[in-house]
Amino acid sequence: MAEDFSLGTVKVALSPLARLEEYLRSRGMRMTQQRRCLLDHVFSRHEHFDADSLIEQMPSSGREGHVSRPTVYRTLNEFVDAGLLRRFQLGGRSMYEHDYGYPQHDHLHCLECQKLIEFKSDELLELRSHVARENRFHVTGHRLIISGICEDCRRGQRRMRRRAGVG
Repeated sequence: MAEDFSLGTVKVALSPLARLEEYLRSRGMRMTQQRRCLLDHVFSRHEHFDADSLIEQMPSSGREGHVSRPTVYRTLNEFVDAGLLRRFQLGGRSMYEHDYGYPQHDHLHCLECQKLIEFKSDELLELRSHVARENRFHVTGHRLIISGICEDCRRGQRRMRRRAGVG
């Protein structure tokens, strides 16, 4: 029987927009059209992304909603500082994912197709707590990325070997 690794949700008091506005106000900054456009785009879908893929998805120069490359990088940093996004390193690139209103979770990373599979494990959290207690350590969070090859890529490798007459 397969275990349920669905992530669920975390209740938050503010929308991502209200959270960003609160963050900007606390720093004497204003909500710009570019920040709003990026926020709407990032929170209209749930996916892991890097700055370059986000830039590719945004409208091109001269069109409404266009955001320059420097503005994307600066705004992503603001989103991280505001607690809206989480940044992590994967293959030498800064990757981003939703953080605000999203539960603690970990990832399986396919080294072939670069797919990231999210999972949540109570057993892993219990182990983390146990190790922390043994070492008198206060945990504030963790990041676990397990690398390997996903089922789709393994199947593809088996098909390629069969076609080549190997195995």
